[in-house]
Amino acid sequence: MDFAHVELSDEDSAFQTELREFLASIVTDEVIARDRATGENFDEGVHLALAERGYLERDYRPAEDGGFTAVRRRIWELEIGRAHTPWFHWGTTAMVAKSVEQFGSRELVAEVMPGVLAGRLRLCLGYTEPDGGSDVATCKTRAVRDGDGWIINGSKMFTSNAHNAQYVFLITNTDPAAPKHKSLTMFLVPLTSPGVEIQAIRTVDGDRTNITYYSDVRIPDHYRVGDVNGGWSVLREALNAEHGTVERDAEGLQKIATMTEHLLLLADGLDRVAGIVGRPDSTGRRPVDDESVAYRLGRAAARTEAARSTPEKFGRVAIAQALRELTPDLMDILGTAAVLPVGTDGAADAADDGGIEYLFRLASPMGIYGGTLEVFRNMIAQHELGLGRPNYSPIRAS
Repeated sequence: MDFAHVELSDEDSAFQTELREFLASIVTDEVIARDRATGENFDEGVHLALAERGYLERDYRPAEDGGFTAVRRRIWELEIGRAHTPWFHWGTTAMVAKSVEQFGSRELVAEVMPGVLAGRLRLCLGYTEPDGGSDVATCKTRAVRDGDGWIINGSKMFTSNAHNAQYVFLITNTDPAAPKHKSLTMFLVPLTSPGVEIQAIRTVDGDRTNITYYSDVRIPDHYRVGDVNGGWSVLREALNAEHGTVERDAEGLQKIATMTEHLLLLADGLDRVAGIVGRPDSTGRRPVDDESVAYRLGRAAARTEAARSTPEKFGRVAIAQALRELTPDLMDILGTAAVLPVGTDGAADAADDGGIEYLFRLASPMGIYGGTLEVFRNMIAQHELGLGRPNYSPIRAS
C-alpha cells in the first residue's frame, strides 16, 4: 500500500482547487515582495480576505462545530504553506483566542471573538522579558490591584506583530513573594491603552519583532484571563499549543510539527539549487557532475526529507537544525554569488536570487522562535527519555 497519498473525494479535490486558486489571487508577487521588505510575516489584506471567505473561522472551529474536516484542514495547511502566505501570526491569534474562550469572562469573549474570526482583531504574545530568556515564569512585569482594575508596569521582548495587533496576551507577576509558578496572572491588554509603547526590533533575517513597554497601564478586571495567581495554568495550555506538544488525533493528518512552513522554504531552495547545478556550462559540464557536489546535494535532500518526517517536538528540533546545517552547504555549492541578497545585480543569474542567503539568515532565529532549541532538547530529555533536570551550576575544580 502506498501511504504517501490520500485519495481525495471529488468534494475535497474541488475544495483544494478552490483554495489554491484563491490563494494565488491574493498572495501575489507584490505581497511576497512587500513581506520580504517589511519582515512582518503578515499582510492585512490577505488576512481580511481569508476571513471574509470564512476560512479563518473554519480553521479555528473543530469539525463538529462547523470547522474543517481532518482532510480539509490538512489541505488548508499544505496550500497555505505552498503559497508562502504571510500569515504566521494567525496561529498566535487563534492560540490566544482559545485561551480567552476557555478562561476569560463572558464579557471579554463577547468583546474579542467576533472581531478575531472576522480578521479585524489580532492578538500577540507578551511572554519574554529583556532579562528573562525562555523561562517566562521569571516574570518581573508587575500588575497591581487598583480598585476594580489593575495597573501594569514592565516590558516585554519579542512581542512579534504587536504593531498589527489590537491586544497582547500578557503574563504578569501579581505576588512577588510567592513561588514563581504561583505568582502569575494573565491579562489580555488592549494595545491602545495609555502607557503602552511599541518599538521595532529587526532580527538578522530581516523579520520585524518588537519590544513593548507598559508604564502605569490601567485596565479593568474583565481583561484578566483566569484566576489571580493562576496564570501558569492558563499559560501552560497556550505554551503546549505553541510548542506543538498537544495530544495528537488518531487520523494521522495533523501537521507533523510546528514550523513545517519554514521547511517548505528550504525544500523550494534546494530545488532551485539543484536546477542551477544541473545546468551545463559552455563546455557542457555541469557542477553536479562533481561527486562532492552531488554528494552534498543528495545529503541535503535526505536531511530535508528526514526533517519533514519527524514529528512533534523532535521535528521542531530537526527542522531548525536542518536549516542551520544545510543552508551554508548549499551556499557553498553555489559559490560566492550565493551571498548576494535578493534583488542584487548578479544574484539571479549566478545563484538563486538570494533565496539561500535569506534562508541562511533565517536559520539562526529559527532556533529561538516559539522557544529555544535548548528548551526543546530539555523537554525531550526529561519527558521522552526520562532523564533528570539539567544542572547548570559551575563545575567545581577537583
